[in-house]
Amino acid sequence: MSIRPQYRRVSALQRQFFNREGTLAAYDEELRTLGEGPRILNVVGIGGIGKSRLLQELRNRSPKNCRTARLDLQLPTMRQQEDALAVLRMEFGAQGLKFDRFDIAYAVLWQRVHPQLQLNRRNTPFAEESDILMKILDDAMGLPVFGTAAGLVRLTGRAVKNRQRRQRIEADPTLNELDGLSNAELGHAVSYLFADELRASAQEAPYVVYVDAYEALVPTPLPGGRSFGTDAWLRDLLGQLHGGLTVLASREPLPWAAYDPEWESVICRTDIDGLPMPARLELLAQAGITEIPRQRSIAEASEGVPFYLHLAVDTHLQNPARLEHAATSEEIVQRFLQHVAPDEVRILELLSVARTFDFVVFQTISRAFDLPANLLIWESLTAYSFAYPLTDGWYRLHQLMIGALQRHLSPAVRRRVHAVLRAHWEGLADRMERGQGPGGGRTRLSPLREAVYHGLRAADITPDEIQRHADRSVVLSGRQAVDGIVKDLRHHLAARRADRVEGQDDEAVAGLHNAADCLDAESRLELGDAAGAIALTPHLDRPVRELVSARLALAGANARRIAGESTLAATIFERVWAEHEGEARPTAGFCVADIRMWQGDFAGAFSLAEEVHGICAADEAVIRADLKRLMHLGHRFLMDFDSSARLLAEAEAEYQASNALVGLANIRTNHAELYAFTDPEAAVEAASSALEVQRDLGAQHEIGKAYTAMAMAQTRLGQYERASSSFLNANAALDRAGYRSGRARADMFRAFLMLRQGDRQGTRELLVHAAREFVACQVYPSLILAIHRAAERIGVDEPELTALAGRARPAVRPLGSLDELQRRTDSVLSMFLEVGA
Repeated sequence: MSIRPQYRRVSALQRQFFNREGTLAAYDEELRTLGEGPRILNVVGIGGIGKSRLLQELRNRSPKNCRTARLDLQLPTMRQQEDALAVLRMEFGAQGLKFDRFDIAYAVLWQRVHPQLQLNRRNTPFAEESDILMKILDDAMGLPVFGTAAGLVRLTGRAVKNRQRRQRIEADPTLNELDGLSNAELGHAVSYLFADELRASAQEAPYVVYVDAYEALVPTPLPGGRSFGTDAWLRDLLGQLHGGLTVLASREPLPWAAYDPEWESVICRTDIDGLPMPARLELLAQAGITEIPRQRSIAEASEGVPFYLHLAVDTHLQNPARLEHAATSEEIVQRFLQHVAPDEVRILELLSVARTFDFVVFQTISRAFDLPANLLIWESLTAYSFAYPLTDGWYRLHQLMIGALQRHLSPAVRRRVHAVLRAHWEGLADRMERGQGPGGGRTRLSPLREAVYHGLRAADITPDEIQRHADRSVVLSGRQAVDGIVKDLRHHLAARRADRVEGQDDEAVAGLHNAADCLDAESRLELGDAAGAIALTPHLDRPVRELVSARLALAGANARRIAGESTLAATIFERVWAEHEGEARPTAGFCVADIRMWQGDFAGAFSLAEEVHGICAADEAVIRADLKRLMHLGHRFLMDFDSSARLLAEAEAEYQASNALVGLANIRTNHAELYAFTDPEAAVEAASSALEVQRDLGAQHEIGKAYTAMAMAQTRLGQYERASSSFLNANAALDRAGYRSGRARADMFRAFLMLRQGDRQGTRELLVHAAREFVACQVYPSLILAIHRAAERIGVDEPELTALAGRARPAVRPLGSLDELQRRTDSVLSMFLEVGA
């Protein structure tokens, strides 16, 4: 780095101001609505976000008749009550305000604290600025320490000619009580008189006090928002500033409501975030960094924190000829670390490998490399502004530092750190699964996602291990954790194309691609995006012996089943069931049973479901629950609602035992679908509950099914307009999911609504369309029979339906006889075809 004075850093305060329109508007509104009580505009943001620069801009924007003063708590002397009041008094006094009573009280406090000094113009604060003190100090020599106030007030009566001003001082009750107060009480009285003088001035012109760096006064608040009382004087003062405005900048919101709830009505909070991209680019351009690629890289790395933008600008101004990437230049890193101890630098280099870290991560890494791991070091590290605070005690290093710090580590050391972190996160996941993790089993991060991230960079994790971690992540952290794993995998593979990772051959990379595609396809299926899952699985003839390849094949087959290619899906399911001998075998068996049922072979499906249930391991509760839910659906389609309800309750209990969020959400949909036949009023309420959950998950096919159940129930209840709206919503969601058979099922029941509304021709056309779709999708022969029976009952003579029913009948293998199924079907059709049934 070139030799230059540190003073040059202050140049950021003189650069052009950018953005912050929201805070400027809040400031203007506070000034416009000033009333009788105190008001505080709390400007909240991390270190380096530009709070000090913003306070300067707010002060510059103040109306010309507005008096202002600033208190910078970054200076140690400003954190003492007496010194802070003196600074404020001098600034306001320079703008024409008189502080007669405060000046006298402050002189009393001064002599109480400095009894060895005589009261005279040379020793007494404000002697030259206060005409009151100037007139009386020459006669004040020899006043006793504990009679100062009475003596000064008496001298004021002789020295001040203005009768009104003299009487106000002589009659002031606070001044007359000063000599009898303790030192602490005297300090409170001085604050009171200062605030009272300022409050009186507000009748002539508004005033604003700017307080910067509150955290310097209270660096470590106690839990619950309280502190050790270091800010008591400031709270006392600002609470008395009636008729004016205080703008207070802090890294965390003011916690004063912990002392008194009334503070909530006094404090208006405004958050300061990173500058938006256009403002970042403009700032860099104004500072002379005009190359577009360099601008963009600095702007992105800064994350909008002005401190780092200015730091990059200063580095550029030092040596504008340098072509090195400014966002990761060694000059910037040295500027970051110029006051950091050597041990702490080494720890920061290692922590740069972690995406985020807390105290436990810090200790884990430090101990693995024999570096200090105590609380003092931790508090020192996290006090630096480049340690970006998150929530719940988590931190991350600023992006500007990470790349350059990691370049200080050899590849072997980086891989070792990644391996240590992988083991840490896997250990945390194990504890969470036993109910021993943070926050009752949850943490702000997905531990297994982090384990995969570090395993990839340590080059010691296999595709099958990634798949297992993803499965466990769904239970621990939800489906979004798996989406995060996919994102990390894609990013890692893209980076590897440019920088080949040692120890990974092409076969391993292909396995990672398969793992990413498999997890992505399974996530898309849960969202009902069959087309997206099909696009990820174009090849259907891959080997299926490995876990990932088998799961990928099953995902592709399920997507094709939803899209209506049931025969092709069944072929793939059967192949995995026959050839795979590993962990995916129960899932394959479930899929085979599932599609057999949809194709009408209820007896074969139930028999296979029982077989698969028997081979499930003890830890495969979700698969067992899926099988129970499958049989529930089978009994529902066979119109055996009592057996269906019993199996649904058993499936729900299995899902609850394993905390399977998606399974439990689907159970809600199934409750609504079952109630549509057994209790239509309960079905509407259950469907609403299911929609709430499924919208959170984004599962379009389940949303469509829930709306279908709601519409069926509303049809039975005679709520035809609501039913029509629900069917429209169902069709929209099912079409988005590409769920042809689900849409056909909804159309079948919508036909019954149209019949009730008197549209017989529309009913006939919709029934024929639904039956054709079932044939095209190669599913639901039992529903084709139901459609044909409905047409017979309403007197619709449709030869095509008769022919379709004739071809569908041999495919239906119920648990009992076809005649029994037809009797139950007639009973259900009566619910929808006959008004009031």
